[in-house]
Amino acid sequence: MQENNLTDIIEFVLLGFQGDPQLRISLFCLLFVLFFLTVCGNLLIITLVSTSKNLHTPMYFFISQLSINDILLPVNIVPNLFYILMNNGGTITFIGCITQFLFFASSEAFECLLLTVMSYDRYVAICNPLRYTSIMTSGHCVRLATISWLVGISCAFSVTLTVSRLKFCGPNTINHLFCDLLPLREVSCSDTFILNLQMYLIGIPLVIFPSIIIVISYVNIVRAILRIPSNISRQKAFSTCSSHLTVVFIFYLTLFSIYDLPTSGQSSDMNKILSLLYTVFTPLFNPIIYSLRNKDIKKAVQENIQKYV
Repeated sequence: MQENNLTDIIEFVLLGFQGDPQLRISLFCLLFVLFFLTVCGNLLIITLVSTSKNLHTPMYFFISQLSINDILLPVNIVPNLFYILMNNGGTITFIGCITQFLFFASSEAFECLLLTVMSYDRYVAICNPLRYTSIMTSGHCVRLATISWLVGISCAFSVTLTVSRLKFCGPNTINHLFCDLLPLREVSCSDTFILNLQMYLIGIPLVIFPSIIIVISYVNIVRAILRIPSNISRQKAFSTCSSHLTVVFIFYLTLFSIYDLPTSGQSSDMNKILSLLYTVFTPLFNPIIYSLRNKDIKKAVQENIQKYV
């Protein structure tokens, strides 16, 4: 009898940042500028890699794939966040919420795998330079990127399917910025044992194995670099890896701070701020990190400016 009185949720209320209207307007303006810079910066990377011949290399191909992902992620989250900020909260349909989570999870899973592929690329370039061109062919790079996309989307779809089968019987208020896994799990009235088990199992191919591969790759890279006799060549080798290491560090730090660290002592506002880091700020930082420390990209920018000016 009690089960019959339960009604399925057909929409959720996303609270976003509650509070002073001026604060929300200021945050809206800040996020709008960051969103604009993120899209423009990553579009610039994609355009340069596709049009500049000196950037037609495996490393820049993977960077362009990262830029594509860094556009899709905020485009999935930020427009709806604008609406929530301006209206002091907003509703989203159940289907819209599940769809948003699917695209979000796919982006995060793909980035985990792509960063691993990029570490493998740097390993081959530094530890096997004579065989680099024969190993990292264009066809092989496309296959690695395609596998990363397919595995990431498949893992995200399996989790999304499990989430969509959870029972949501009220309340329908989600104290978050978007439809993420933890907030959805909190408002569910179903047993989430299967979902939790699935997350741990999927974490093996998406987090544990990639982390091990990245660590092993860079241990071998550091050993190879230290054996280089020339200081100039050694510094050049380190510089080609420093950008990727920075991106990896930022990505995994924000990811672990949300999903792996205990959240009992964290406020909801802190979780929202951390979520902004990997959905808004990280996609903006990636093109900046690769651009500021990369002479090839700077050269490509200058050549394109001279071409059209």
